[in-house]
Amino acid sequence: MTAENHVIWSNYNLDLDDWRDNLLEEYPDKSEDELYALMYEHNDLRLDDERVNLNIQMPETILLIADIGRWNGRFPGYQEIKSGNIRDCLYTNMDYATFYVDKLGDLRCEAIHHDGTNHYLYRVYKRGVTESQIERLQEKILEGTATRRDITQITNRLGDAIGKVYGWRFPREHQEHER
Repeated sequence: MTAENHVIWSNYNLDLDDWRDNLLEEYPDKSEDELYALMYEHNDLRLDDERVNLNIQMPETILLIADIGRWNGRFPGYQEIKSGNIRDCLYTNMDYATFYVDKLGDLRCEAIHHDGTNHYLYRVYKRGVTESQIERLQEKILEGTATRRDITQITNRLGDAIGKVYGWRFPREHQEHER
């Protein structure tokens, strides 16, 4: 991740020193271990808050494109978030995760687990795309041959809707093709 990314939520590299004063104010008699547990608990509550903030209904299904890190290599994959609601992207069962919007306006997640790191890209299908277009993109994703152009032809980024909540702006999407 770069400094140009807008982090929505993360539980990676939490530092108790950043939380200590506030936690001790509320829980003055807690041990160091209890403070660590409270830090993670409070941070998890922040993720719940972000789900409330990003309760944004998109017009179509959201496509999650995955680059999955396993003990035996990297594998492509995808999943559809049928609800079409951005809040439903903000879930993980990995050890650590960071949800962010990159400089191109794409919602992404970096999820770390015991075997490696998964990288997720979330996009929403454009209105009017056909089932055959969707199936072809899904095939390309699984084959590992999907290009950025393949993806942007039938999906839109989510960052514009997210940016309205947080005041973030991104270059117009068509400009990324010119680079």
